[in-house]
Amino acid sequence: MRKSIYVVTFIIGLLLVSACKPSKNISVPDLAAAPDTFMKQDSVQPLPLNWNDYFSDSLLIALIDTAIRHNLDVRVALQRIEQAGASVRFAKGTILPTVHGGATAAVRRFGLYTMDGAGNSTTEIEPGLIVPTNLPDYLVGLQTSWEADVWGKLRNRKKAAVARYLSSIEGKNWLTTTIVAEVASSYYRLLALDRELSMIRENITLQSNAVEIVKLQKEAGATNELAVQQFQAQLLNTRGLEMEVRQQIIEEEGHINYLLGRFTQSIPRYKELFQQQVPLPLQAGKPVDVLQSRPDVKQAELEMLASRADVKSAKAAFYPSLVINGGIGLQAFKTEVLFTTPESFIFSLIGSLSTPLLNRSAIRAEFKAANARQVESIYNYQQRIIQGYNEVYNELNSITNLQQIYTIKNEEVEVLYKSIETSTELFKTGRATYLEVLLAQQKALYTQLDLVEVRRKQLQAGVNVYKAMGGGWK
Repeated sequence: MRKSIYVVTFIIGLLLVSACKPSKNISVPDLAAAPDTFMKQDSVQPLPLNWNDYFSDSLLIALIDTAIRHNLDVRVALQRIEQAGASVRFAKGTILPTVHGGATAAVRRFGLYTMDGAGNSTTEIEPGLIVPTNLPDYLVGLQTSWEADVWGKLRNRKKAAVARYLSSIEGKNWLTTTIVAEVASSYYRLLALDRELSMIRENITLQSNAVEIVKLQKEAGATNELAVQQFQAQLLNTRGLEMEVRQQIIEEEGHINYLLGRFTQSIPRYKELFQQQVPLPLQAGKPVDVLQSRPDVKQAELEMLASRADVKSAKAAFYPSLVINGGIGLQAFKTEVLFTTPESFIFSLIGSLSTPLLNRSAIRAEFKAANARQVESIYNYQQRIIQGYNEVYNELNSITNLQQIYTIKNEEVEVLYKSIETSTELFKTGRATYLEVLLAQQKALYTQLDLVEVRRKQLQAGVNVYKAMGGGWK
């Protein structure tokens, strides 16, 4: 008999040892280091992260402030932070013992042909009183349960919850950065459209005058009806372009109002400042410092830390778990003696050790899934680093190149306006055809619009590089 007990104990021990053996960790990829600089001559001076310091237009600042306070996406992000914070509190609670207090009142009846019933029929519950067939039972007390976190399973769950809570905050910060950049970009598009509309109307006046001139020349026999029709067609085309830009202004105002979390209304703006606004001189600094300022990079890093804690927690599930249950209270068969101590005093203390032996496929699957999520988070973090570096690099170069393009386009506009004056004077004296006048007017108009677009791209590049460097959420 004793030999059989030893054999059974040995087998159970082997099963416990084999059960404690977890699956192997999946190898994680190495992270590539970011380059030392963005450009050949980078400055190390910091970028102002506060959008109040970066943008100078007071009306734009007011719009951004409204968007941060009322944008619905930002409000949703705040609720996600609340959810993540609740998950942290829940994870903390699982580490501590749970204590429940309560009271019960019950009636028990045991069958007479059972061990309890047969024993009760001959047992006195009080001197001279046999245990009644219908036995009342009253209980007040406390129950507690606690899982001893020997292997760190619960602590790692808490670490993962805290990391995801911090990640949700960084996610909200990145969303705020995106909202700030989008409001600024839309505001600059609106100013550009205002400028385009002003130029188109100037050209409508110019073309209207040209139509009147060619009509007079037709009456004088210096030209024909075809020339009049061509000038009128160009004027109608430009008026149609005016209507298109007006519609674009309406849509852009609607987009800004959507970002501000309100219904459509007029957007106040300094139209005359469009030509005066230029991107601030940005100093990129070292890529490592810049990328660490980006909330999306911080978010990816925290997600990576959370997934690493998930792997440790999933690995600990292979090991035995120790659970301690206990209780303390008062119990009696009638209320008159319920609070009589020590006769009614009861307590219990139970410790249990358990480990999965068979059918551990669910634990293995969760462990493999946690490893896969960890590798995914590492790739995602690497992707954010590369994306952030490329965005800053591209926008810094864009600012430099757009300044040169603007200078060239500005000279082109000046030349074309002179060509309008020249072709008009030659046309009056019969030394140029009406087609040459029309072509000069058309080229001048579209080059003006191109110049406005280059200016808008300059302002947009300033917004983009500010966002790429992690600004906008403070």
